[in-house]
Amino acid sequence: MPISGALLEDGFQVYGVDASPSLIQAFRSRFPQAHVACETVAESAFYGREFHGVVAVGLMFLLNAEEQRDLIAKVALALVPGGRFLFSAPVETGTWRDVLTGRQSLSLGAEAYQEAISEAGLSLIAEPVDEGENHYYETQKSCP
Repeated sequence: MPISGALLEDGFQVYGVDASPSLIQAFRSRFPQAHVACETVAESAFYGREFHGVVAVGLMFLLNAEEQRDLIAKVALALVPGGRFLFSAPVETGTWRDVLTGRQSLSLGAEAYQEAISEAGLSLIAEPVDEGENHYYETQKSCP
């Protein structure tokens, strides 16, 4: 929600996807001007649009390995040339139980994410780490 709020305040159009009806309802209540869909990221109708930027924080590692790679590829196809994709995922490879959802989580690890990014036609431009030590992959689609 903080990212969406900041983007809306700066005049961007925001599109949100979540499979949880209660989270969608809360998001709609807080940001009625945003476009939201209650669906999985794997089957989102938003992939039929073009975007200048896509943000996936706290999502990637909740998907299985194939879904993670597919998400990177689908986002790359939906980005305009020069568009950016930022997602969070650990550098380490491994599994754990997510504290917020209770679901099994999976990190493919930095090498696999970098490979998937490259295969999707994206360039890795930065790997920032926030104050909570969460790792991000900032990517950009090349311009023709």
